[in-house]
Amino acid sequence: MSLPSSSNRRRVQRRTVALLSLAQVLSGVAAGSIVSVGSLLAVQLSGSDAWAGSVATSATLGAAVASLLLARLALARGRRASLATGLALASVGALGVVAAAVVEVFPLLLLSGALMGTGSAVNLQARFAATDLSDATSRARDLSLVVWMSTVGAVAGPNLVRFGSPISDALGLPELAALFVLSAAGMIAAMLVIWIGLRPDPLLEQQRLDAGRGDDAAPTTPPAPSAPPTPPHHRAQLAAAFRILRTHPAASAALVAILAAHAVMVAVMSMTPVHMEGHGASITLVGLTVSLHIAGMYALSPVMGAAADRFGGPRVLIGGLAVLALATLTAGLAGPHHAATTAGLVLLGLGWSAATVAGSAMIARTVPGAERVTVQGLTDSLMSLAGAGGGALAGVMLALTGYGGLNAGAGALAVAAIAVVIVVGRRRSSQPD
Repeated sequence: MSLPSSSNRRRVQRRTVALLSLAQVLSGVAAGSIVSVGSLLAVQLSGSDAWAGSVATSATLGAAVASLLLARLALARGRRASLATGLALASVGALGVVAAAVVEVFPLLLLSGALMGTGSAVNLQARFAATDLSDATSRARDLSLVVWMSTVGAVAGPNLVRFGSPISDALGLPELAALFVLSAAGMIAAMLVIWIGLRPDPLLEQQRLDAGRGDDAAPTTPPAPSAPPTPPHHRAQLAAAFRILRTHPAASAALVAILAAHAVMVAVMSMTPVHMEGHGASITLVGLTVSLHIAGMYALSPVMGAAADRFGGPRVLIGGLAVLALATLTAGLAGPHHAATTAGLVLLGLGWSAATVAGSAMIARTVPGAERVTVQGLTDSLMSLAGAGGGALAGVMLALTGYGGLNAGAGALAVAAIAVVIVVGRRRSSQPD
């Protein structure tokens, strides 16, 4: 299907965003199982509380590896093949979790968790796929709409636990594992939405349009529809991504800010329940605080996108990092006051949303053609690793310096990221954001 006019392009873009949003809902609900019962299964199969976070960790590492591989596949075959393949692997992972619980093999659980992590990689790549055919006036908005749909999965996923018992009774499966049957169904449904509906492929169509215009933003050797290019070797792709970033300082600054924001968010968020419980908070209050934090992360992402389109990515990016610094100050000084801690967590979510949406839109805007997909894959991979590193270091910081010290360190990282964005922004390329 060709796009001979701007009106057709806008129509296909609207349809693409709608399809990606629907897939986000289906896969996001499915991924909620990892958060809600993955730790319980790990303890049950390993026999030790020390392994409680192992499934979430394996899923995070799986997402980091999958992000690079899916970017390579997108370059070779387009977004449709890349996203659908990732969701298919995630569904295999969900069924693997069920099998691990039935045969009681802990290593199989970890391997399956890593495969489920490809679903997270797909969710990250989907936000960039929403920008392939967008124009400069709506790029951040389109990206943020797809991010916004993650709210449904983040909120609804953990609440599916109550369906575990009926499924267990009907299929004769362990109760904790039965929930992953729903996960597999959600991933498969999302895969079918992408595979059947995402035609024409937004990335391939944009490459064809760029080649037809002879646009400077087009890749120097655009892929022919009948003969897509062979993707580079894994290590060569990484080296290429870093070389590209050196020539696009605005994208480099955006990447640094995204990684810092994600590390700060994960570090503070993951230790807040421990802090609140230590000061006598009920599990209900802890749950409410985390829910409000998640709402802050996703619910206002369209507002962040509209702000980035109107005022420019760098301004919103710096504002988001400043809100993160304020969040760490608020939470770090809260002490036993749960209302102040909750306020800090809400600000933490809002700052992450602004920084992530604006930074991602800057990368999509400033890096041209096929180079953009390579950098996007690196961004998603490093983002997953930053989250894993932030969560791991948070426990050490909490033990050594307390919750206040953890927030002080996280706030210092946010401030340092602001300095990087400002300094690098002074020598940014001539491309407008």
